[in-house]
Amino acid sequence: MTSLLQLLIYGLVLGSIYALGAIGVSLTFGILRFANFAHGDLMTLGAYFGLSFVSLGWPIGVSLIPAALATVLCAVVIDQLIYRRLRREAPVILLISSFGTALILRSLVQIIWGPNNQVYRSSLQLPWRFWGLRLKPDWAVILLGTALLVVALHFFLQRTRVGKAMRAMADNFDLAKVTGIDTESIILWTWAIGAILACAAGMFLGMDTRLHPTMGWRLLLPIFAATILGGIGRPYGAIAGGLVIGVAEELSTLVISPAYKTAVAFAILVLMLIIRPTGLFGGRA
Repeated sequence: MTSLLQLLIYGLVLGSIYALGAIGVSLTFGILRFANFAHGDLMTLGAYFGLSFVSLGWPIGVSLIPAALATVLCAVVIDQLIYRRLRREAPVILLISSFGTALILRSLVQIIWGPNNQVYRSSLQLPWRFWGLRLKPDWAVILLGTALLVVALHFFLQRTRVGKAMRAMADNFDLAKVTGIDTESIILWTWAIGAILACAAGMFLGMDTRLHPTMGWRLLLPIFAATILGGIGRPYGAIAGGLVIGVAEELSTLVISPAYKTAVAFAILVLMLIIRPTGLFGGRA
């Protein structure tokens, strides 16, 4: 029973990281109608921005703020230089361009910060122990940080004019434009929110494991699996999908080798596409 609860905690921590990444993918698809394969590398970039500030002696929590702002700036620049020029093209053109953007971001990370593994702290972190369970202090930070970001996103989407405009554009882009919504402004807001969540997900992943230039790319499959499981274009579904994928991956280690955890996300992705392409929350097929 203890081992099962321990795996469940692992799954919730991993699922929180997946959920933050999946929300960004879901928002981008809902507004811009294309799958952004550069999102994983945007997470990596945010994590390394955080490393730069942590290296200056800043606490990790404080470093998240300037790192998120730097990630937002990069996301907006990428949109204005690349995606904006291709919005009227077929979605597959945008998808291919996102692959190229991902390669550029990954190469920049390797050039600036190097190709080797790095960590936010080199000191050993002693875990808390409760009833036979091991809990790292960083896990509490990850779970609490994810909860705060999700609550903030909820109030932003439900209570602000920009959030309501984003939901309107996700439902019907053309109708939202006809009613006078400044679509270009909302698109920039979408990139900004996605970048903030990507930065947080990247930094949380770095806290849980370590930093590497391919860390975000390796998470791309489970993040897309979480997005599709919850329903493409449904941010709340992405949260649920991320938690389900994270828990399912960790619980699967009871019966299969941990080396095949990613295969669990892939299996869930394929099954959902076959059984219910719109996802649990009824997103786009």
